[in-house]
Amino acid sequence: MHDSLAARLARPARAVASLMRRPEMILFLPAVTLAAFWYGGERVLVMVALGAPLVFALAGAFQQTPAAAALPDALGGLGLRAHLVRALDEALRDEPISGKTTACLVVLFDDMDQILDRHGRAAQTEVLARSAERICSVLRSGDLVARLEGGGFGIALAPMRRMDLETVVQLAARLQSALSVPISLNAQRLYVTGSVGFCLTQRAPLPQGKALLDAAQIAADEAARHGPGAIRAYAPEMARHRADRDALREELELALDEGQIRAHFQPQISTDTGAITGFEALARWYHPERGLIPPAEFLPMIEDAGLSERLGEVILFNALTALNRWDRARLGVPSVAVNFSAAELRNPKLAERLKWELDRFGLEPKRLCVEILEHVVAETDNDVIVSNIAALARMGCGVDLDDFGTGHASITSIRRFAVRRIKIDRSFVTKVDEDRDQQKMVSAILSMAERLGLQTLAEGVETPGEHAILAQLGCGDVQGFGIARPMPVDETMDWIERHRARPAATPRIGHRTR
Repeated sequence: MHDSLAARLARPARAVASLMRRPEMILFLPAVTLAAFWYGGERVLVMVALGAPLVFALAGAFQQTPAAAALPDALGGLGLRAHLVRALDEALRDEPISGKTTACLVVLFDDMDQILDRHGRAAQTEVLARSAERICSVLRSGDLVARLEGGGFGIALAPMRRMDLETVVQLAARLQSALSVPISLNAQRLYVTGSVGFCLTQRAPLPQGKALLDAAQIAADEAARHGPGAIRAYAPEMARHRADRDALREELELALDEGQIRAHFQPQISTDTGAITGFEALARWYHPERGLIPPAEFLPMIEDAGLSERLGEVILFNALTALNRWDRARLGVPSVAVNFSAAELRNPKLAERLKWELDRFGLEPKRLCVEILEHVVAETDNDVIVSNIAALARMGCGVDLDDFGTGHASITSIRRFAVRRIKIDRSFVTKVDEDRDQQKMVSAILSMAERLGLQTLAEGVETPGEHAILAQLGCGDVQGFGIARPMPVDETMDWIERHRARPAATPRIGHRTR
C-alpha cells in the first residue's frame, strides 16, 4: 500500500520535473522574477533571482541535449548505443505529457566490407566519418546519431507531433540520397549506399528505448537482405522471420561443421573418345532426420543465410581431397570443377586462398576448374570479381561459364573474364535429337564458341540420342544423368573402372529429326 501511495505521489513529481526540463520553460523566468518583485518586493526578487536558476538546473533545463552530451568516439563525438537508448527512453516517457512521438532509424551500409578489404581500415573509417557528416546534415539539431556495432548508425528523432510513416520514409530516402554522392579518397571515387530500417513508437514491441532500437535493427537487416538501397518499416512478422532464419542458420552451420553437407561428383566425358575429362563437385545434404535433401531446396537457404563462402570452402576441400584419392588410385582424372558463388568471387583474397589450398594438396592449378554462373558475368560491374577471375586464369585454373544461354552474357564479357569453356544450359540440350529448333540453337552456340576458340560442354544430357547428336554437332564434352548421376567419392572409384572397361562408342541417335 505504501509502495502504491509513493508511486501515485511520484507520478506528478516526474511530470513537473519533465516540464521543468523543457528548454522553453526558461522563457518564463523573467515573468517569474517580475511577479516576485510585484508581490514580495526586493528581498523576494533577490531570492527568486538566485533560486530559480538553481531549480531549473536541478530539473535538467540546462542539462545538455543527448546529442551534445554524447561521449566522443572515433567519429567526431557521435553517441553510442547506450546514449541512443537513453534518448529514446526519455522521448517515450515524455510522450503522454507532450503529445509528441519519436521514431528510431538504423542505417546499414551496403558492401562496406569491400571497402575494408580493398582500401584498408583507415579508408573505411574515413568513409564512415564522412557518411556520418552527411547523415547529420540531413537531420534536425535535436536528432541524435549514434554509432552501432558493425559499422551502422542509429538515429533517435527528436519528438514531433506528426511522426507518421510517410514522414519517416521520406527522411530515410533523404538519408540515402545524401550517402549516394561519391566520396573522393586517395584519388579514387568510392560509392556508398545504405539500407534503412525504422520503427515508429506505436509499432514498437514494447514502450522501451531498447525495444524500439531492436525493432529498427530488425527492419534494417530486412532492408539489407533486399538491398542495396532498400527501406523497410518494422512489422511484427519480421521478428518471427528473423528468429526462423537464425534457427535455420544455426542448423546449416552445424550441417557444414559436421560434414552433413558434402560433395557428390558427376563425371564429364569427351564426345570424341569417351574418356573422362573431369568431374564436377555438387553439394548434397545428408540430413540426420530427413535424409538426402535436394540441392534446389537447401542451396537458396545457404545463400539467404549468408553461408555461401562457408559452403564453398567445404566443397573445395572435398574436391581437392577427391583429386588426391583419384591420383593415389592412379585413375587419371584430369580435373575437378567447383562452382563459385558471387559472394566468393567478391573476396579480394580468393586467388591467394586457392593457391594456398592447391599447394597444401600438392596439386597444379590446371587441375581445378572454376565454374561461374553466366548471370554473374553478365550483370557484374564489380572490379574485384573481374580481377579475381583474371588472377585465377593467370594462375592456370580453367574458367567455365555455367548455364550458358540463360544470362545474356555478351561476347565482350566472355573475353573480359578469360573464359576457357562454356557449359551449354540443359534447356537447350533437352530433346535436341528430336527438335530442329533446339539443334539450330545449339549449332549456333557451338559455331560461336569455335570462332572464339572456346571449349564446349553440354550439361543435362539424359538420353543416348542427345549424346549422339551433340557429338555430331561438334560439342566437346557432355555431362548429365545419361552419363551418370552425381555420386559420393567412394562410388566414383568403381564407376571409373566400369567406364574404362566399356568400349568407347558414340551412342546412336534414337529418333530421326523432324
